[in-house]
Amino acid sequence: MKIKLLLGFFILAWIALIVRVFDLSVRSNEHYETLSQNNSIKTELSPPVRGEILDRRLEPIAINELGFKISLAPHLTKGDDIHLLEQEVNYLLSMIPTLDGKKIIKIYRAEDSYYNHSFIDVVDFVPHETMIPLYALMNLRETIKISPSTKRLYPHGYMGSHIIGYVAKANQKEVENNPLLQLLGHVGKSGIEKYYNNYLQGEAGERRIKVNAHNVEIEEIGRSATQENRNLVLNLDMRLQEYITAAFVGKVGAIVVMDTNGAIYAAGSYPEYDLNGFVEGVSSDQWNYLINSVYAPFTNKIVNGLYPPGSTVKIGMGLVYIGSGKMDESTVIQSTGSMKLGGRTFRDWKKTGHGPTSIVKAIKESCDDYFYEGSLRVGIDTMSRGITRMGLGTKTSIDLPNEFVGTVPSREWKRKRFKQPWFHGDTLNSSIGQGDFLASPIQIADLTALIATGKLPVPHIAKTIGDKEFTPKPRDVLTPLEKQKLPFIQQGMIAVCNEKGGTATGHITSRFPIAGKTGTAQTTGISQNVKNRLDEKSMAYLQRSHAWFTTYGPVENPQFVVTVLVEHGGHGGEVAGEMVSGIYNKLLELGYIKLGQPKRSTLDSSVSDSTAN
Repeated sequence: MKIKLLLGFFILAWIALIVRVFDLSVRSNEHYETLSQNNSIKTELSPPVRGEILDRRLEPIAINELGFKISLAPHLTKGDDIHLLEQEVNYLLSMIPTLDGKKIIKIYRAEDSYYNHSFIDVVDFVPHETMIPLYALMNLRETIKISPSTKRLYPHGYMGSHIIGYVAKANQKEVENNPLLQLLGHVGKSGIEKYYNNYLQGEAGERRIKVNAHNVEIEEIGRSATQENRNLVLNLDMRLQEYITAAFVGKVGAIVVMDTNGAIYAAGSYPEYDLNGFVEGVSSDQWNYLINSVYAPFTNKIVNGLYPPGSTVKIGMGLVYIGSGKMDESTVIQSTGSMKLGGRTFRDWKKTGHGPTSIVKAIKESCDDYFYEGSLRVGIDTMSRGITRMGLGTKTSIDLPNEFVGTVPSREWKRKRFKQPWFHGDTLNSSIGQGDFLASPIQIADLTALIATGKLPVPHIAKTIGDKEFTPKPRDVLTPLEKQKLPFIQQGMIAVCNEKGGTATGHITSRFPIAGKTGTAQTTGISQNVKNRLDEKSMAYLQRSHAWFTTYGPVENPQFVVTVLVEHGGHGGEVAGEMVSGIYNKLLELGYIKLGQPKRSTLDSSVSDSTAN
């Protein structure tokens, strides 16, 4: 019996051993073959060339300068000769004296380790003309590797800097979110360069090779091409961009030149800065100036500058009023120059008032009294909902990063923001774009396009992405009654620029009639005890009001919107009238504005403002 048990034990042991051998040699063959392939197959990635940015005439805006990068072999500090790194750096400096030796050593030591067996990039870019005479000689050294490289170049320097944006070295967080940056090194940091970064950067190519145990290539197994040179064509015309830049010299603020479908032909935030300085990194002094200057040159005022819209908001607020059912175009308000409410006096800009005023005259002469009285009749709830629907207090969806939404004051907003109740005085301030009301220049431009056409466009800078036209559809946001009343707002804006008593009349020199709305947005409060306000030019710069002027034209067939904000500029028509007129004339000269088009229907000829003086 014992012999049988012992025999059975041996038989079971042999069976288990045979099964294990079979498992290792046959069933696990595929698994270990895969491991073997992973150990012997190496993947090399090829960096794509970043796409270029062009204006609508295909003039280069952001291009790639061809050159070379320099890499050093690893472990130059780990061998017996501890001075080998210094020797190689000295050699590089003898060949190219303009290199920064200390920077090269710092970069190398940060990347060198026993676990790194790849060459270390120590110089990102050397111009083509500098490297070509030295290439053959330097490439003979086994410790130096010369590879093709590109550097972003902005031919127009500072022009349109906030719109175009720039590329710079990617930080660790950006690399984690976009692994391709480990290969590319640079990423779009602002403007169009950032918004369309994933498209512009392309996709890496891949080369799969078989190597032996010594990491020596045996054969190429496969290859996939890079997806690169994804050019981006913008709506910008750099001739027009140059014109508005010259027109804004000595001023701080923003300009938007946009067609009524939302395509931006030129736009600027001033002062600007040189984009080329950021590609390799600006100095600490330059950086401190950009972020600390009182003129905020690093802020994109087009989408990130928030200002009281002042009287420019009246074109939207007036439409809310006469489209509410509580007022209409025939409603007349007696303007005396001030309104008393709750022990406080709310003043009109015109001390003697405007007399009997309806909506057309209220816009033409920018009558504050009309909007004070109208706000109490219509109420803040209708006002805030209506003006938000028209695009203020929300993103326009422009293709620029980090757009700010601004503030449309309301009961709910004040309760959440300040934990305070709403007062009638808040309503009056909101009616003329003051108090806590804040808007960006692109929002005011978009509102103006809405008034010009009845549709709210999506502002967009890109014209074509790849082989596809980028044409976002305008939004239908007006109520049927607002659409019916819209011509009265348009008539008021036409009167602003073309009739006696209009707040911009006398400052317009365009070759065809335009319509507009001026705005003088206060930046400091005025004491109730002050009876005669100082002239803007007599005030300290930072106490002066912001000057707004937003327009559309031609009157017969609105094709373009031009919106200008001059920080602490005073009166909008006086400061910006000539500038805006010149822009329209330039649009005509460049062929973008077509005169003699069929007249767009606005008001019936029998409709007029019976109270206008």
